[in-house]
Amino acid sequence: MAETIPKLREIPISQVRGLRTLPKPRIKTDYDIEVWRTTRSFQDYAIFLRRLNEAVVGQYLPWNSTPSQAITKIIELLDILDSWIDEIPPQESPQRFGNLAFRTWGARLEERVDNLLSALVPGEFSAVIPHVKPLLLTSFGSFTRMDYGTGHETSFALFLLCLTLVRFLHPVEAEERNMVFLVFVRYLRLCWKLQDTYRLEPAGSHGVWGLDDSSFLGYIFGSGQLRDQTEIPVSAVLQPSLPQTNLYFMQITRIRQVKFGPFHEHSSQLHSIAVGVPNWNKVNSGLFKMYEAEVLGKRVVVQHLPLGGLLEWDSGSSASDNAILPPSSGGHTPMKAPWART
Repeated sequence: MAETIPKLREIPISQVRGLRTLPKPRIKTDYDIEVWRTTRSFQDYAIFLRRLNEAVVGQYLPWNSTPSQAITKIIELLDILDSWIDEIPPQESPQRFGNLAFRTWGARLEERVDNLLSALVPGEFSAVIPHVKPLLLTSFGSFTRMDYGTGHETSFALFLLCLTLVRFLHPVEAEERNMVFLVFVRYLRLCWKLQDTYRLEPAGSHGVWGLDDSSFLGYIFGSGQLRDQTEIPVSAVLQPSLPQTNLYFMQITRIRQVKFGPFHEHSSQLHSIAVGVPNWNKVNSGLFKMYEAEVLGKRVVVQHLPLGGLLEWDSGSSASDNAILPPSSGGHTPMKAPWART
């Protein structure tokens, strides 16, 4: 059943030019996370994710559509970043994690990001560049720690949110669907290539107790695709070979490519979902709750997110009174998965 999701507000470009603050890391304590929950930016992000999720319900991959110029230009930017990996091969290194060539790749991104963004958002939209630049730089991992995780993935989603708030991207179903199936899928494949080539360490991994070492949004969107599906059981993910028709199956396939051993041992949360959740609707709703608690509610995950500017940091708005995501336990205590048996 389709959900009615609020419209995403629009921030006129003329207003962007007058913003006095720029995004920077602001979450330093668990209390800051609770402050963030009261901000307009948190509410904007909640609405944005719900709208993307709703746009892909009942839709499957591979996806063929005629994308807008904005979607095409974002994909071209990601293609450029992908080509740099081929130009910057990994160094000979005995380290298990973190090849130093990743820092070279990151240094090139930092050096050329202004030109990349100027090509992406020319003309009147150029005013948004200072607001999305820190988000893009944080989207592919830490060049210092040489790791990648769900906080970096969230930064990329916030990058897309900002471009939508100013209407470079448009919050209409066709565009939102392309954000998931064309842009986000391309981003995932780029990040997988970065992880494999430069052996990036998982950032903030919960080990076998986490959903996934590096990603989360793909599971949300993938379960959203399957939300009304009754012919494909949740337990289908336990099959050794899965069709790549949805992002959930793509993520499971990726895990099987990088992890070895029994699935229930290295991915216990995903196995618990497969054997214990009766339908995809419950999986989808449960993953939204888990994302807020285990990603947005954990300081170690979101402490590097650049917030401010378009992503308003001032608290005290009415956003928390109309929250799309259910209240979480914040960053203080771990939350059991919604499907976990007591």
